Amino acid sequence: MRASMKVLLGIAVAAIGGQAMANAELAKLAKDPANWAMQAGDFANQRYSELNQINKSNVGKLKVAWMMSTGVLRGHEGSPLVIGDSMYIHTPFPNKVMAVDVATQKIKWKYEPKQDPAVIPQMCCDTVNRGVAYGDGKVILQQADSMLVALDENTGKVVWSIKNGDPKLGAVNTNAPHVFGDKVVTGISGGEWGVRGYLSAYNLSDGKLAWRAYSTGPDSEMLFDPAKTMTWDDGKLVPVGTNSSLKTWQGDQWKIGGGTTWGWYSYDPQTNLVYYGTGNPSTWNPSQRPGDNKWSLSIIARDLNTGMAKWAYQMTPFDEWDYDGINEMILADVPHKGKTRKALVHFDRNGFGYTLDRVTGELLVAEKFDPTVNWATHVDMKSGRPQVVAKYSTAKNGPDVDTKGVCPAALGSKDQQPAAFHPKTKLFYVPTNHVCMNYEPFKVDYVAGQPYVGATLSMFPAPNSHGGMGNFIAWDAGTGKIVWSKPEKFSVWSGALATAGDIVFYGTLEGYLKAVDLNGNELFKFKTPSGIIGNVFTYMHKGKQYVGVYSGIGGWAGIGMAAGLEKDSDGLGAVGGYRDLQNYTDLGGSLTVFSIE
Repeated sequence: MRASMKVLLGIAVAAIGGQAMANAELAKLAKDPANWAMQAGDFANQRYSELNQINKSNVGKLKVAWMMSTGVLRGHEGSPLVIGDSMYIHTPFPNKVMAVDVATQKIKWKYEPKQDPAVIPQMCCDTVNRGVAYGDGKVILQQADSMLVALDENTGKVVWSIKNGDPKLGAVNTNAPHVFGDKVVTGISGGEWGVRGYLSAYNLSDGKLAWRAYSTGPDSEMLFDPAKTMTWDDGKLVPVGTNSSLKTWQGDQWKIGGGTTWGWYSYDPQTNLVYYGTGNPSTWNPSQRPGDNKWSLSIIARDLNTGMAKWAYQMTPFDEWDYDGINEMILADVPHKGKTRKALVHFDRNGFGYTLDRVTGELLVAEKFDPTVNWATHVDMKSGRPQVVAKYSTAKNGPDVDTKGVCPAALGSKDQQPAAFHPKTKLFYVPTNHVCMNYEPFKVDYVAGQPYVGATLSMFPAPNSHGGMGNFIAWDAGTGKIVWSKPEKFSVWSGALATAGDIVFYGTLEGYLKAVDLNGNELFKFKTPSGIIGNVFTYMHKGKQYVGVYSGIGGWAGIGMAAGLEKDSDGLGAVGGYRDLQNYTDLGGSLTVFSIE
């Protein structure tokens, strides 16, 4: 064997070994239910814990074990990580990170980046941050100003940092980074500023860019293989073909076409595929971008090593309602028509719950998980396309026409707040919104660094909802059926948590942490200091199980309070029925941790 071939082989083996080692370390930490080592608890985004010390028989005895202020107001999304004796807490802008001793609550170290506050007005829908990641002794933070930073887990010192986007153009970040293998995977925000979306993978070891895949544009920049990247059409899987994106945009609109990637990502080590969703096309005025606008509003599966897309499926071609597709992809083995399928389950903003084969991209189920959805009658399973109701088409009605009574609203039947899966019931437990809207597009010109929205909207409770704006539901992803539904006064904007104790936790915008049994019966509730839009998590320390959650009202539903927009009824501040929140809660930024005494 020639020396050059030996060197190349050695590099390849080292790369594979590094990835396997990084995967093994994080997988081992996640497998131990005493830790909460990833934002979703595991690679599959199941948000399930094997801990059962707190269960349906004793959850009513939960008491506050300890609390901590984060020192920051605005919306608190995501959750801390817990690894061994350390808890890693994050905040909204300015994106502080604190390492806390879980036994004494003593702060071990604190990192506070110096960010230009000019980034704040560049952030759509609050200054939230969805959490940090962990891998190889590093705590990974994705800052609002797009800097991706690796901190030493013991000292908080910066190990490496890299710029992921240009905030002056609106390319900011609110997503949690994810560590998969030897890479840190992160996205970008800014669809409302005409940012062209992309997913980036950086080396965990040194922060160097490994690959970047765009949501729109030429095949070479999207990392699509026209012959090998598959999609669902005509009842079968077919190659996407050459320039599958460019053919669906008018002129160069794809260059400012959105499709940003600010949600959650999952990973299957067996297939080595990363799964994620892309956001709305830019602008919100559909008349300015005729065509399917691929691959915005899509689910995409990519090889972790190369970024090459194995398959893609577009949920809402030619989006006319701002139905971002960034919500989490949950990987689970799901019964479907008498067989167990290696599935990907996704609850989209557009109100449809999708089940696909995560290996091939085959469409298995597409059904409404909110009965008030009216913009489409159903999804045609052969073409995979939603069947749009003309009355609710904002494009057919045209610019400067207020299309009324569209359900769901732009914030969707579910936004980024993640659902949970319970392997015992094979059901998904889903926080949902029950909100409709009036939507009026208008012509808008693109100016770099300025909002590129092109629509105003107002939101209100869905008809026949008896004033309730949310439901917490159990969903059968094999049949596409709601098993049970528990109504809430406001949208359920927190992430769910299912446990082996046969209970499911979630939070409400009024600030209640709640626990229900697997049939939806409420077993516990506690009023925290502020509205909950964070994700419930659990861990064990010295033989005792704890459950925790951030409270801090904000996010899109709570931006009226968080940013002082209670009186705003148009545009991005369309708070609608959420104005009433001020009668139930106030601003805050705290962590509340519970246990049984």
